[in-house]
Amino acid sequence: MPARSRASPMAEKSNIIEVTDRYTVGNYARMPVAFVRGEGRRLHDDGGKIYLDMFSGLGVSCLGHGHAGLARAIAEQAATLLHTSNIFYNEPSARLAEELATRTFADRVFFCNSGTEANEAAIKMARRHHPDRYEIVTVDGSFHGRTLGALAATGQPNLQEGFGPMPEGFIHVERCSAEAIGEVVGPKTAAVLIEPIIGEGGVIVPPAGYLEAVRAICDGSGALLVFDEVQ
Repeated sequence: MPARSRASPMAEKSNIIEVTDRYTVGNYARMPVAFVRGEGRRLHDDGGKIYLDMFSGLGVSCLGHGHAGLARAIAEQAATLLHTSNIFYNEPSARLAEELATRTFADRVFFCNSGTEANEAAIKMARRHHPDRYEIVTVDGSFHGRTLGALAATGQPNLQEGFGPMPEGFIHVERCSAEAIGEVVGPKTAAVLIEPIIGEGGVIVPPAGYLEAVRAICDGSGALLVFDEVQ
């Protein structure tokens, strides 16, 4: 019996969309475009067409595509030490933690893989900080992620459809209203979780004094105030 060919079934670039749709689980509705490379602010599709990228990979590719310094740093670190698990210490994470803590408001940092994971961790930390409290107050129109805990915190019921019942303990109130938050914060409130500027819900800037008022409410009740600034 002849040996089975190891050649890629995607020999033709035009097969990218077909192969992706055939072998991956659907999530977002995709645009019918397959990119093969990028340079700075420009993207090239599999047909040779050039696009001006104003999407930036949902903000992840904010340095542009093919950034020489970034590519060099990734290659050098991959060749030196790629991964050991956070069970052990390593120099790059130590130096980055120091930079973040000394250049921002933070005393400590927590490294994770995504904004959703950060929010899941924040919810867990708030409940661990207050063993007798479990309620998390969030606002209508907010977006905190698509894993189950973060989805329960998200103030968009349409995104929760089909995944219920949601975990208990999440309270949603009118957005940009410190008064509405103050009405529900109580002895069972572990944290108030809000986006300082609502992102996916419409890029909504709150009125002056809103964040300060929420800060005062949390300080008065002992609840933690968590800012989701991913978007």
